[in-house]
Amino acid sequence: MKRSVMMLGAALGLTQLGQAQTGSPQEPVRYVGGVTVDPSLHEGRLRYAIGTENRQTMRANRTHPEESDGYGWTYNHASNLCYWNNTFFQQYLSNPVDEHVAPGQTLLMTSSDGRHWNKPQVVFPPYQAPKGVEIPKGYKGYMMHQRMGFYVAPDGRLLMLAFYGHTEDPFGKGGIGRVVREVYKDGSFGPIYFIRYTSHADWNESNTSYPFYKKSTDAGFVKACDDLLKDQLMTFQWYDEDHGLDGFYGGKEAGQALSYYHRKDGKVVALWKKSLTALSSDEGKTFSKPVKVPTLLMSGGKQWGQKTDDGRYAISYNPIEQTQYRFPLVVITGDDGIIFDDMLLVQGELPVRRFTGRWKDFGPCYMRGIEEGNGNPPGNDMWLSYSMNKEDIWISRIPTPVTYAVKGTVKDHFDQLELDGAVPNWNIYAPKWAPVSVAKTPGKSGKSLLLEDKDLYDYARAIRVFEEGTHLTTKLKVYADPSNTGVLEIDLTDQYGNRPVRIRFNEKNQIIATDGSTEKVLQEYQKGQWYDLEVQTLATLKGHFSVKINGKIVLAKAQLAEAVKSIERLSLRTGAYRNLPNRQTPNETNDPPLPNADIPTSPTRFYIDEVVIGKP
Repeated sequence: MKRSVMMLGAALGLTQLGQAQTGSPQEPVRYVGGVTVDPSLHEGRLRYAIGTENRQTMRANRTHPEESDGYGWTYNHASNLCYWNNTFFQQYLSNPVDEHVAPGQTLLMTSSDGRHWNKPQVVFPPYQAPKGVEIPKGYKGYMMHQRMGFYVAPDGRLLMLAFYGHTEDPFGKGGIGRVVREVYKDGSFGPIYFIRYTSHADWNESNTSYPFYKKSTDAGFVKACDDLLKDQLMTFQWYDEDHGLDGFYGGKEAGQALSYYHRKDGKVVALWKKSLTALSSDEGKTFSKPVKVPTLLMSGGKQWGQKTDDGRYAISYNPIEQTQYRFPLVVITGDDGIIFDDMLLVQGELPVRRFTGRWKDFGPCYMRGIEEGNGNPPGNDMWLSYSMNKEDIWISRIPTPVTYAVKGTVKDHFDQLELDGAVPNWNIYAPKWAPVSVAKTPGKSGKSLLLEDKDLYDYARAIRVFEEGTHLTTKLKVYADPSNTGVLEIDLTDQYGNRPVRIRFNEKNQIIATDGSTEKVLQEYQKGQWYDLEVQTLATLKGHFSVKINGKIVLAKAQLAEAVKSIERLSLRTGAYRNLPNRQTPNETNDPPLPNADIPTSPTRFYIDEVVIGKP
């Protein structure tokens, strides 16, 4: 029996912990933090990576495609990211409804600052075979699939890539080949070429719809493609679709969806789906046998690893073993690329899925950052691209060093910030139709934080982490725009996301607080006026809180809504708290689109200013 168990472990790529040396090929990386997620909650009861900015770059829209990609396709996934020519490039693939169902195309968005994005444009259109070439038996059409999107050549040229295959299986014999085109500095694109045909079938220039790259008359482009083909780390990302029966990969073994980085000792760490890792000491010519790292809990979602601008390392993934429920999105960090700690939230939100479709897993998934050599934006931020519910495309900016704790009194007045720019130390969740921004302060000089919302199924959210404590004073000014029709929910939470203090500006012009299990109307408010809100909180197991509005006590020693031992976050949200869908919500359903999901609602607009949080 014992020998059988050992053989099973070896077959699964497992290593006995007693025989694994951390940092060796038997265990290339290790997460040493004892913290993991609570699967029952979107935030997982985790602390936040402070200052992370999550912004939606493309919101799918079926009936008003002019509001999204111009096509109305609602399966959008597998994004890639690079930074070149002072510009962010975000690429993703798209199908009308379902994963791996024709037709499929690849689109590209660009941005100068990572915050404001241009409308998507098609860069690799749906495949059309040459006249007389039929779809092979057993397949139903053509699709796109890619694990890699960009390559900055040694001479500075930018190549963009994707992979054409057959539905419903583009791998192996179902593949056709990888295509490439150049991105020019003026924003235009070169012709599409094949750079490599699959080694599993007989596709070549005579039976495919684009020429081979060697036919290009641009010698610089051909040289850039040659350089890419020689780059054994970059091209190892192609292994998923084509295992290299022609020896292209030199016999290397691999998992799915490669991400890699150079750790401090110069060795290359390979990361794949399902917790698989390996090491290379020769720049990717050879790798150790992929092994499953037991401390990295994950399933069919991708993981991403990189060296960050502060000289440390980060790995981002979904720490859950259920493939169809890919939330939350976390980051762990370390000093040497071997040992990682401090599991923190990057994206703790999970909006409802507006459009059902095949294999449209819940959550922020398939995260990709900027691969080594593919650019480095200004600042010391880590950038991640991902899809939400395989429906919308998002980006995250994570300041480094990645931290979770604050010391001292918070005093945020926003006046020194750039209009519509970054909001330091605040965690921002900003859908396209529910943005969070720095804006001119209404009714007085200066700037303030503006939360807007015209999305029926989502909300804007801004979170300020402060020094953890039990006896704290929270002050802020709140202004409801005259056009406002929605709500602002204000919570004080502990490190696990419990909400002992809950205050709400509702759509009936009332300010409401939760006293234990009872909601109480504190007073009415007028749109177009500033209100000074002060909350005194005793965050203990049998604590209480009191509220002042414009200096007047309107609630004294109210019971906490939940027992906590401390608090550390101020949460502002233009919608009700949510925890659906959850891990019991059916995933493979065939429901109609959510009603009115493609139509903006009447606006919600709240301004926040002069946030001060600290000891009394």
